[in-house]
Amino acid sequence: MSDKRDYYEVLGVSKDATPEEIKKAYKKMVLKYHPDRNKDNKEEAREKSKEVNEAYEVLSDPQKRAQYDRFGPEAYSAAGAGGAGGFDPFGGFRHAGGAAGDFGDIFDFFFSGGREENRNGPVRGSDVRRDIEITFEEAAFGTTREIEVDRAQTCDECGGTGAEKGTKPETCPDCKGTGQIQRVQKTILGSMMSTSTCSRCHGTGKVIKSPCKGCHGTGKKTKRSKISVNIPKGVDQGARVRVTGAGSAGSRGGENGDLYVYIFVKPHNLFKRQNVDVIVEVPVSFVQAALGDTVQVPTLDGAVELKIPAGIQSGKVLRIKGKGVPYLRGGGRGDQHVIVKVLTPQKLTGEQKDLLKKFAELSGDSVNPEQKSFKDKLKEFFTS
Repeated sequence: MSDKRDYYEVLGVSKDATPEEIKKAYKKMVLKYHPDRNKDNKEEAREKSKEVNEAYEVLSDPQKRAQYDRFGPEAYSAAGAGGAGGFDPFGGFRHAGGAAGDFGDIFDFFFSGGREENRNGPVRGSDVRRDIEITFEEAAFGTTREIEVDRAQTCDECGGTGAEKGTKPETCPDCKGTGQIQRVQKTILGSMMSTSTCSRCHGTGKVIKSPCKGCHGTGKKTKRSKISVNIPKGVDQGARVRVTGAGSAGSRGGENGDLYVYIFVKPHNLFKRQNVDVIVEVPVSFVQAALGDTVQVPTLDGAVELKIPAGIQSGKVLRIKGKGVPYLRGGGRGDQHVIVKVLTPQKLTGEQKDLLKKFAELSGDSVNPEQKSFKDKLKEFFTS
């Protein structure tokens, strides 16, 4: 059983519709499925347009319409395929010229926008990407790197013309230098003009009879260049620096592309970064944590002194203002956060053990209120 819709239903007319009514319905459907009216669903509109085209191809021809009325949509493919412009069940309509061929061109014209882009103007060069790795300190304070980049540059043998030395490109005889070919189509809706890119010069408007041997007629050669790149202070992992005009050369007077340098930062063995703040972990002894002390702390600017308050607990965070990473835009810097890590002695002499035991006796087993509270709760848990 065929899944084709009835042609009369496709055009929205009755089976006894006059040729004028069919023609009017067809024009209405052309406008209904015009791409400008179906911008959000062009593919579906295209399929509907093909269906409308197919229906009108048959119903507008008295002989084909009679065959269709006799055999129906399922059998029509076999019965009506004998004509030069008949319906081919595997390939759609075979356009043999005349009105039927023009209908297909109408829809191609609509959905292609009526013209192709003019390629005879300046073309901007392509952008180039390069990845580099920098240190934690270079990311914080900025640096300058000289990198090597492979990019397309104007051929020095032909000066970018693509023609052998002593010759020059000639005006394309097919498009007369415009880069485009125009043609007029006669359709049921009237004459329509469409524009397409010239196939001989590919839209350049020029043909090269003697191509340059250095660039094979392209006007460009890939070369390696050294480019100085300024890395601003405060950049972070994955940041991108653009060097304007350091990409590949353009064509026909077009500007060069850009060079994009992607930044990757090496991990530091001491510092970690969180936005513009720097985090570092500093170990202190049990005695320093208990009695307090002043210790040397590393920063991006060198070592500074930091006061450790007496009785500090492991994991406590102390802040050093203005020792973080400079802001990427504007003045000022983030802070450095120092995580205090209290070290528990692992190897004790006999004398040290005796002293700690004495300390425990004097301090009541060295149990602070928080620890007592936890022990009480633990005892309640197991006795309840």
